[in-house]
Amino acid sequence: MKNEKLSFKRRNLPQLLLQAREAVLARFRPLLNEAGFTEQQWRIVRVLVEHGALEPRQIVPLCGISSPSLTGILSRMEETGLVNRERIAEDQRRLLVTATPKSRMMASKIAPKIEEAYEQLESEVDATLLDDLYESLTELIEKIESEVEDA
Repeated sequence: MKNEKLSFKRRNLPQLLLQAREAVLARFRPLLNEAGFTEQQWRIVRVLVEHGALEPRQIVPLCGISSPSLTGILSRMEETGLVNRERIAEDQRRLLVTATPKSRMMASKIAPKIEEAYEQLESEVDATLLDDLYESLTELIEKIESEVEDA
């Protein structure tokens, strides 16, 4: 039993998704570093500039960052002038997070480079493949989330 190999019927989907994530991020990470963003900061800023002001509970699923981690990241982002956090007048327990003019300017400077990286990726791996991947991943997420909600 000590050196016996186990055999699995299916490929390791979580590992494949992590490898795909890393391969894709390798194209974007240098752009983010050059612009002064960490990966997490960029996810937050991008969501805020695309969606407008959000509560932290709304940012968590959109950015894939846990609530405890988000709290620390937002604190640091506020200190560096990337976000503003304000209490909601009707309920002082709730916060609204907004992108600052500084982070909006940084995002507008990096956006063309990000788009260029996407275009390069599409030309290298085929835009149709990426479109199919977007659709498949979206469908997978929706079905898994639906199953969790139904349980």
